[in-house]
Amino acid sequence: MRIKLHWKLTIIFCLFGAVSLAASYMYLNPGLKAFMERDIEDNLRRELILSRELLEPGPGGKLDLRDADGLADRMGSSSGLRVTIIALDGTVLGDSDIESGDLPGIENHLDRPEVRQALKAGFGHSRRFSYTLKKYMMYSAVVIGKKAPAAILRFTMPVSSIVEFEAKMQKILIAALAVVFLISLVLSIAVSSAVTRPISQISSTARAIAAGNLSARALVSSGDEIGDLARTLNYMTGEIKGKMDRIASGEAKLEAVLSSMAEGVIVTDEKGTILIANPSARKMFFIDTEPEGRTPPEVIRNSSAQEVFDRILRKGQRAAVEEIQLNKPEERSVRVSAVAVMKEGVLAGALLVFHDITELRRLERVRQDFVANVSHELRTPLSSIKGYSETLMEGGVRDPKQQKEFLDIIYRESGRLAKLIDDLLDLSRIESGKMAMVFMPIDLLPAVKRACAILEKQAASKSLKINLDIPAGLPRIQADEGSLSQVMLNLLDNAVKYTPENGNISISAVPDGNFIRIDVSDTGAGIPEADIPKIFERFYRVDKARSREMGGTGLGLSIVKHIVQAHGGQVSVRSVTGRGSTFSFTIPKA
Repeated sequence: MRIKLHWKLTIIFCLFGAVSLAASYMYLNPGLKAFMERDIEDNLRRELILSRELLEPGPGGKLDLRDADGLADRMGSSSGLRVTIIALDGTVLGDSDIESGDLPGIENHLDRPEVRQALKAGFGHSRRFSYTLKKYMMYSAVVIGKKAPAAILRFTMPVSSIVEFEAKMQKILIAALAVVFLISLVLSIAVSSAVTRPISQISSTARAIAAGNLSARALVSSGDEIGDLARTLNYMTGEIKGKMDRIASGEAKLEAVLSSMAEGVIVTDEKGTILIANPSARKMFFIDTEPEGRTPPEVIRNSSAQEVFDRILRKGQRAAVEEIQLNKPEERSVRVSAVAVMKEGVLAGALLVFHDITELRRLERVRQDFVANVSHELRTPLSSIKGYSETLMEGGVRDPKQQKEFLDIIYRESGRLAKLIDDLLDLSRIESGKMAMVFMPIDLLPAVKRACAILEKQAASKSLKINLDIPAGLPRIQADEGSLSQVMLNLLDNAVKYTPENGNISISAVPDGNFIRIDVSDTGAGIPEADIPKIFERFYRVDKARSREMGGTGLGLSIVKHIVQAHGGQVSVRSVTGRGSTFSFTIPKA
């Protein structure tokens, strides 16, 4: 059972007081008894001497003992004691407690100790059992007669009276000691309260500090050790609060940095238990539970990442860099940078940073594909131009008709080369945001008609019919007119190129929420389903040989996609092989 210091001190003080009082009682009680007995003896002696002086005859007189019994009765009545007058031969002449008629039957008292001692020294005293009275008595005797002893005067006091007096004295002593104990108890409680009150306040302040209330202070201003303890506690609390504030500020900054990082960060201790995992790491590895306190294999589930951990924590490497592949929910490339966390030269854990480089790898592949495609696309017309030019320069062709044919090929290939370069420049400006666009409300129908007029000759050469289904009351659109014309020309040009003779091309527009959706449909060969997701990529062609024969650069649809997205719209395609395709894009309403 837990006992408070206040009650411990009170109990200690009470025990000390009780032991002290008990020792005092054990010391005082016998001494007081002895003192009382000596005092009673002295009183009896003084009474005897005084009574003897009263009995002594005057000068020249003689002691008259004829009425000794009456004299004893009067003296006993006045003193409250038993008074006995004894002759020098031991005969009892008078006794205050015995009738005069019974005196002759009393045995001789000459052998009594107090009588013998009185005859010998003038005064005698004894305590013994009285066979006459059948109880313990205290006797004091003195010789009467200054010149010549005439008799012996004896006073007797029952020992029971002394015992009763001692019992009363003992009760008084016990009562006094009890009062002293109660006073000491009250003083002990007061003293212990005064001592423990500041300690209790310090303890209460310490509990508040332990609970997190660092603004709590011990209000103790004494100049003793307890006051020093309170001041030390207050100073320590202030220091702790300052350090905790700095730690909290540092943690907040660290949390803000870790939360804002796009890279995933995981910190483990020397045993591999996760201490910190920032939101990017949880999102990257789809961790939906608290990872702290668990091991990396439990939350990451990637053997390559675990190997990086093992190289730091098990094999003692200070740093490691590895590129790993994540397959769920989609394939991603992640670069893992790991370093050992050292504390005083001892491994204390590991820090791993996960950088998603999927987009970087994609851009590298796009760049590589772009360089390869551009090189390939440029090589073909340049080779044709160079070959035919060299043949003409060397004079290998004399026929004017053949020369004209060669020049036509050179002209056509140079035009194809110029168009490819123009498309590349347009695409580059659109993607970089450097292509100037002026958005304004325009009517869709006139813009579509202008595009149809440009390609009317090509469509007529293949007997293609272009149908317009654009309502006259269609809301105006918010667009850059030149860019919108380029989109329509690219889509119509593809439709004309890939639609066989006597085919149909349809252009329609309908409201679609806050947008206008424009559909360009044809009755051409269509696009295989496997090629549809890639149809808007640079230089992608379903039929590469046929596209080059028709003068296509492979950039038209990519330009369409980027222009539409720059307007805030979306582009899509629906196609059925052998039945034709429908290209759709949306433009915001004005």
